Amino acid sequence: MQTLDDIKLYAEKNSIPIMRDGGIDFICDYIKTHNIKKILEIGTAIGFSAIEFANAAPDVLVTTIEMDIDRHIKARQNIHDSGLDGRINAIHGDALKVELDEQFDLIFIDAAKGQYINFFEKYKSNLAPDGVFISDNLSFHGMVQDLTLTHNYSTIKLVKKIRKYIDFLKTNKEFLTEFFDYGDGVSISKRYPGK
Repeated sequence: MQTLDDIKLYAEKNSIPIMRDGGIDFICDYIKTHNIKKILEIGTAIGFSAIEFANAAPDVLVTTIEMDIDRHIKARQNIHDSGLDGRINAIHGDALKVELDEQFDLIFIDAAKGQYINFFEKYKSNLAPDGVFISDNLSFHGMVQDLTLTHNYSTIKLVKKIRKYIDFLKTNKEFLTEFFDYGDGVSISKRYPGK
């Protein structure tokens, strides 16, 4: 039986990014206090956050999408070991190509950072009228605020894409976004009334 601590240890040993404690706690509290029932997660990794979300309340259902086949297989195993096969639907595929026709109370974006705007635009039609987008890694280890923390060219490019996404959220006429410092930086985007 895999525990969440086992999953965290596996992620650390294998350099698989999973949510930081502050961020995951913040979202799980949000799920409980806002009576969230259906969640779409873009970026399963090895299932850590999907399991945490499902555990936040006994009637939460999670659909989660992962492109990497090895991570998807590991996630399926972790979900099974956690006894959550019936409440977490793990899909293997490219989130930009997967087609879903259902609506979700919460859509969580935590996949390829350079695609955040595309994920947001693609799935906003799957957001329930009072639903929210939550996005993770908007601080990216502090580098979004201070680019001198890295000299790696590909990381700098990535950070610039995250900054572009933050600007997209700030200037979005359809959604109002709040930013929080929990974990690695998260945002909550809600539709303006009447949009």
